[in-house]
Amino acid sequence: MLRASIESVGGEVDLAGIAAGSDSEHSPVRGAAALTAFVDAALASDRGADPVTLVRARARVREELGSEALVDAAAVIGNFERMVRIADGTGIPLDAPVLVATETIRGELGIDAFESGRAPTTVRAWQRTLGRLLEPLIRFALRRRGRRSRHEAERS
Repeated sequence: MLRASIESVGGEVDLAGIAAGSDSEHSPVRGAAALTAFVDAALASDRGADPVTLVRARARVREELGSEALVDAAAVIGNFERMVRIADGTGIPLDAPVLVATETIRGELGIDAFESGRAPTTVRAWQRTLGRLLEPLIRFALRRRGRRSRHEAERS
């Protein structure tokens, strides 16, 4: 969804950079490095990491982006954690269309290497082929929609 929303407004996505947080210092996203550090600290605190790191990360987000952005970022982190835990706890498998649509991104991000990320079903050859054929068309449609939306916003 992140990739689709960025591409719908005409942006480019570096999935490896997003997953690793390696390029957040050079990101065009305002406060990207502070947000990345906050996510890392929040997830590390679940594993018993030093709580001071989380306190500092929250303070940095508040300083760079403000209190409202801090609350929004914390809500997004909490929501994603909740969704993942529910899906993992109930063993919800990916259905075939989602499996096909996410095959490339799961491969790029190495998600299938995690125990909870392993898909219990496989993508059939015809599904993979169809997905690869449709992916460029879907990306084109999202970019076109984003350009049209920006153009309409500029006119009004």
